[in-house]
Amino acid sequence: MNTRVSIVEDDKSFREHLAALIGSAPGFVCAGSHSSAEAALKHLSFDKPDVVLLDVELPGMSGLEYLREIKARLPEIEVVMLTISDDSQTLFKALEAGASGYLQKPPASPVEILDALAEVRRSGSPMSSQIARLVVKSFHARGRDRRELEQLTSREEEILAFVSQGFHTKEIANTLKLQSSTVATHLHNIYGKLHVHSRAAAASAYTRQTAR
Repeated sequence: MNTRVSIVEDDKSFREHLAALIGSAPGFVCAGSHSSAEAALKHLSFDKPDVVLLDVELPGMSGLEYLREIKARLPEIEVVMLTISDDSQTLFKALEAGASGYLQKPPASPVEILDALAEVRRSGSPMSSQIARLVVKSFHARGRDRRELEQLTSREEEILAFVSQGFHTKEIANTLKLQSSTVATHLHNIYGKLHVHSRAAAASAYTRQTAR
C-alpha cells in the first residue's frame, strides 16, 4: 500500500518541489500540499495522510502548534519536521510533542527526504546529520550541567533556583533572611562552580538541567 504524504510548507517553490518528488516516487502518494497549517487542518480528513512533512516556521499557526493539534486528533499520523534553523529548544519541543523525525532544509536531499518518509513508516526516527549532532551536543551540555550543579551546596542551589525565577539579590536575601552580601558571595561561588560569568548564564544552566 502506498504511503500517503501531506506537505505543509509556506515556501511555494520548495513545496512544489516536495510535491513533485513525492508524487513521482514509487510507494508514495502526495495526499495534499498546503501553504499554511490552517489550510492543512481543513483538508486533514480529506488528505488522510500517513505522514506529514511539516515546516516548523509557518505564518499564522506555527508548525509546533499544528503538530500538537494533529497529534491530539490523530496520534497515529507520523510527522517529520522541516526547518532551516538549528534551534535546540524548538527541536526538543517538537520531539516532545510527537514528531518522529527532524530534517534541516537545506541541505536535505531528495534521497534523504524519501528515506526519512520510508523510515518513519518503519517506526524509525530520521534526523539530518546536523540535527543529530545538535541532539548529541545538547545531551553533552546537560551532562556537563548536571555534573557542575552537583558541586553546589544546598544553599547555593536554593539561591540559584531563585535566580532562575528572576529574583534580585536583595529579594533573595529578604526571602532567605540573609545579608545581601552573603547572597552575593554565594553567587560568586556559584559562577565559579558553573564556569559562567552572569546570572543569565547560571540560570540557563539550571533551567536546562531541571527542565528535563
